[in-house]
Amino acid sequence: MGVQAYQQMQKETPSLKDKQVTDFVHCVVDGLTRAVPQKYARSGWEVTVFKSKQVNAFALPGGKIGVYSGLLHVTDNGAQLAAVLGHEMGHVIADHGNERMSTQFASDAGLAVIQAIAGTQSRERQQALALLGLGAQVGVILPFSRTQETEADLIGLDLMAKAGFDPHESVALWQNMSKSGGKSPPEFLSTHPANDTRIHDLRKRLPHAEQLYQRARAEGHTPSCNKPANIPKVG
Repeated sequence: MGVQAYQQMQKETPSLKDKQVTDFVHCVVDGLTRAVPQKYARSGWEVTVFKSKQVNAFALPGGKIGVYSGLLHVTDNGAQLAAVLGHEMGHVIADHGNERMSTQFASDAGLAVIQAIAGTQSRERQQALALLGLGAQVGVILPFSRTQETEADLIGLDLMAKAGFDPHESVALWQNMSKSGGKSPPEFLSTHPANDTRIHDLRKRLPHAEQLYQRARAEGHTPSCNKPANIPKVG
C-alpha cells in the first residue's frame, strides 16, 4: 500500500528538478538511513522532492520518502531537515500506519453496529449517534494519533543524533514552525501535539540524544549536508 500511494503521488504531483536541492535532500536521507535499525536499513531508499508550497514530508513502508519543497523554506539546515525526516521515518519504524488503520477500522465498525441497531429512528437519536461519532474521533483516534506523533518525535530525535546531526536543531525547527504556522487548532482537537508541547518533550530527551550524537561524531559520522542558498519557490 505504501508503494502504491507513493507511485500515485508521483503521478499527481510534479517533482522538483533542481539538482542542488535534490542532492541536499538525498544527503540528509543517506545519513539517516545509515542509522536506522537493521530491519529498515535497506539500500536504495527512494526519495522524491515534490514541487509544492506545502510545509511537509512523509515516509512510507517500502522505503519511500517524499519531501515537499515548501518545507525547505522553513528548515534552516540539514540537521533541521533531518529532524523532520527522522520523525517521518519514526512512524515507519514504529509501525504506526498499521496501528492507525486498525484503530480507525475498530471505531468505524463499532459505530456501524450502533447505527444498524438504531435504524432510522428519531432525529434526536440520529443527532446522538453523530455526537457519538465525534466522541469516538476526539476521545480515541486523535489522542492515539497524538501519542504516535510524540513517539515519532523521540524516535526521530534519537535517529538524527545517531546519524551525526545536532539534536538541538530539532528544538530550533519547531520554534521555526511556531513562527510560520499561523493559528493552530486546540491541541485536544488536533492529531499533532502543540508546538510548545513538542518542544518541551524534545528538550526533556536532549541529554540522551546528546550522548548518542557525541558517540556518533566520535565514530566518524559527520554528515555535511549544505542547504542551497536559493530554494525555488512555488506559486
